[in-house]
Amino acid sequence: MSGESTPTTTDAETAVPQVTDGDTTVIARTVVRIVVPIILLVAIALLLQGHNQPGGGFIAGVLTTTGIALVYIIYGLHYVEDNLLSGTILPRSFPLEVGDTGSESSASITKEFGEVFTIGLIIAAGGGVAAVALGYPFLTQAVVFLEHLPIYGEVEIASALVFDLGVYVVVVGGLLTILAVVGNE
Repeated sequence: MSGESTPTTTDAETAVPQVTDGDTTVIARTVVRIVVPIILLVAIALLLQGHNQPGGGFIAGVLTTTGIALVYIIYGLHYVEDNLLSGTILPRSFPLEVGDTGSESSASITKEFGEVFTIGLIIAAGGGVAAVALGYPFLTQAVVFLEHLPIYGEVEIASALVFDLGVYVVVVGGLLTILAVVGNE
């Protein structure tokens, strides 16, 4: 120990979060490019089969948010903002400033993803209100069969899909709010 100096870190160095944009490996980026589309396809399949088989809006929303979280972790916040969220109904004020304290931007994040959450609640409730408007109990399921379609032949469309879609949007909005707030810390 005599004569050797050991490197020490100060509290200021460990307290500052490091930006991870560009710090990932080629392997991680390649895996995410392959895995995320598969996750999103499985999420869509679970959403569409949820009224007849296991699956539905909740697990599809969790999988979709997982895909977005993987992209966020590997590619960083700037990539998610510039390539995934811009020009969509998703938040327009996702924070891009590295030095934000989080208090002001956290409120806007919650507000923006809260709008997505609200849209999902309106869709889910709208499915139930439509049944009431037609004289049936709230959330009564109806099925329509579309026949003689060129590729599919016959397709079943259930009113439960509207409720599942609403749940999907609620889960995506809620989990993206949590992801954005925690990621902003």
